[in-house]
This record gives sequence, C-alpha cells and structure tokens, in this order.
Amino acid sequence: MTESFLAKLSPDELSGFRAAGRTRRFGQGEMVFREGDDAGGVMAIVSGRMKVSVAGVGGREVVLQFPGPGDLVGELSPIFRRPRSASVVAMGDVEVIAIPAEGFRRFIADRPRVAMLILDHVASLLSVADRQRVDLATRDVTSRIAARLLELADEADVNANGPSTLSLALSQDELAAWTGASREAVAKSLHVLRELGWVQTGRREITVLDRTALRSLVG
Repeated sequence: MTESFLAKLSPDELSGFRAAGRTRRFGQGEMVFREGDDAGGVMAIVSGRMKVSVAGVGGREVVLQFPGPGDLVGELSPIFRRPRSASVVAMGDVEVIAIPAEGFRRFIADRPRVAMLILDHVASLLSVADRQRVDLATRDVTSRIAARLLELADEADVNANGPSTLSLALSQDELAAWTGASREAVAKSLHVLRELGWVQTGRREITVLDRTALRSLVG
C-alpha cells in the first residue's frame, strides 16, 4: 500500500499544514472543483473519497482517479498558476484540509523536504497516467476492470489474499468512465468475473473474492 501525502509528513510538517488551512466538508455528489475554473487552493483529504475526472470526446466523463484519506487534490493549479485541469466531486461525506494557493506555495517554499514530496507526488500522477494509457492500448475491458478492482482492494485491506469489500461505492457508469469502456462492456465483464467466482456484486458494492485469480488475469 502506497503511503499518502499526509502520512509522509513529520508531526511538525503536519501541524504547519493544518495551521495554513482550515477544515471543510462536502456531501455526496457536491462539486469541489470544476474543470476550467481559475486556479484556487489545495485540499488534503482527511476522510472520505473524491472522484477526479475530465470531459472527454463529446463531453463523456473520463475518470482519472479516486483519491482518498491523506491524498492531495488540486495541487497542480496553484503550483503552475493554471486553470483547473479536472473536475472533482465528493463521493459521499468528505472532510478536507483546504489551503489557499499562496499559503500552499509558502508552505512548500519554507520546507524543502515537503517540496520534494510534492515532486514525488506529481511524478506518481504521471506514472499512473502512463499506466492507464498502456492499459487502454494493451488490455481488454475485463483485464482493465480487474486491475482497478485490485487497486481498490489492496488499498482497503492489507491482507493480500483474503476477500475484500471495496470501500468505494462505484456505479457501473463510474467504473466504465475509469476503465475507458462502455457501461454495457463493464456489465458483461462483471458478469464473467462473478461466474468465475472471483468477485461478488451488489447495489453499488463490489467484493473481491479471489485476488490471486485477478492478478493472474492482469498479468
């Protein structure tokens, strides 16, 4: 499991981060940022998850990631002073530490170690984007879905082999937007995975039953 940004901060750095911002809360489906908005501040998620997405061809939603507790959101716009590159929506109740752009830049400037953590974070985002492009080019829909489910299962439970009910309540439309597939293709792939006994699904709930089998499919 990859350590989050907040988890990497020392106690003094975390105290400074909290002091530079304020607590904000969002409810299910509430828009946090909108793609194209003027650059604003940065948020670190304390609890809950958010959905980060962009508008694709024809306005179709393309999901980039689902950041969770400890993750940064919206950090690129204030750093580069550019409009928001993606939209962010709350997935359920979310609590964050929100820091204005200038305060965030001062926080980084005063703490060179944190600046390096930010660079590592940006590099990680680029790596994820590269991986997603490779997935689209080389994997079928079922393999892409298996990879995303494994990602969420491993985040939710350190037990690498046991069953894991995903903490993120995903709809088939959202899973389709995250894997670059149609809703129909996602439904068919989930049916196949259920028939194999590798996953179990309910209303906005997915339980990974056999991670070893999913890993063999992903390769």
